[in-house]
Amino acid sequence: MDQNLIELEIKISHQEVAIESLQQAVHEQQMTIAKLEKNLKSLNDRFDANSAPEIGPANQKPPHY
Repeated sequence: MDQNLIELEIKISHQEVAIESLQQAVHEQQMTIAKLEKNLKSLNDRFDANSAPEIGPANQKPPHY
């Protein structure tokens, strides 16, 4: 009975370490995702600010179409 209890405590200890490691990985991923979302928004804003209007000869089909 005591051996079973010791084995369970060992397993719980290993699981606690694994859970802590997974929590750290998830936290780092969340920080990376937040940074990437911020960069994407910045790029989208810059793209929208530099977009050419859709009117003009560059956006018209050639006459043979």
